[in-house]
Amino acid sequence: MSQNKITSSLWFHTKDGKMQHVTDYYIAIFADNFEAGNVIPLGETPSGYTEMNNIKLFGNDYLFMTTAIEHHAFNDAFAIMLYCDDQQEIDKYWDYFTKDGKESMCGWCMDKFGLRWQIIPKNFGELMSKPNAWQVMMKQKKIVIEEYLQ
Repeated sequence: MSQNKITSSLWFHTKDGKMQHVTDYYIAIFADNFEAGNVIPLGETPSGYTEMNNIKLFGNDYLFMTTAIEHHAFNDAFAIMLYCDDQQEIDKYWDYFTKDGKESMCGWCMDKFGLRWQIIPKNFGELMSKPNAWQVMMKQKKIVIEEYLQ
């Protein structure tokens, strides 16, 4: 269990309620920055077969839960901001999440589970202080750093 006083809990839907679908997906992109604890099987619930797992993503604690029947879909009210070192790292995450997910605007995208991400450079505040930065960002789906420097 998390040692934090507060931990975000994310509720995923998988066809059979198995956590393995979720952890395999995120391990494939985050590798050593994603740690999954032991799966906690809850068995049959009103939302079908259900499992839970304590997760560490870049050292941050989360509780993941999967159910076979979708209860509440993710929406824009919750997102994870992912600060990237450079354009190559932005492209890596963007391409992975949007392959089976969806692009949105201003660095926002949705992965295949519907979880929202904002993939931005670490120096995004600095880039946004440049003249016309707002206009640049409003034209972008994926953030392209070079466009802020022109």
